[in-house]
Amino acid sequence: MVKLLMTWNIRPGKEEEYIEFLTQEFAPTIMRLGIQPTDAWLTVYGEGPQVHAGGQAADLESMERILAGKDWQKLEAKLLSLVEDYRRKIVVATDGFQI
Repeated sequence: MVKLLMTWNIRPGKEEEYIEFLTQEFAPTIMRLGIQPTDAWLTVYGEGPQVHAGGQAADLESMERILAGKDWQKLEAKLLSLVEDYRRKIVVATDGFQI
């Protein structure tokens, strides 16, 4: 199993649009594409990214295929219109919170 780790900050003034996108489009789409959500953390106090999110796929080949696909690219572009300081990486999945 591999995990896609993502971090970002919500753009000021985009909070309502972001929440709607996250619940109505982002989460259902990543599951349909084959990424199983595993983590979602919101930082409410302190330094660092405002949001940490993660999702697993069966193997690196599957994850790379998903991330190279048009559906993911469209979804990621929409996310990027609502967030800033976006970062993503793929790691070997382990138990617990990963950064």
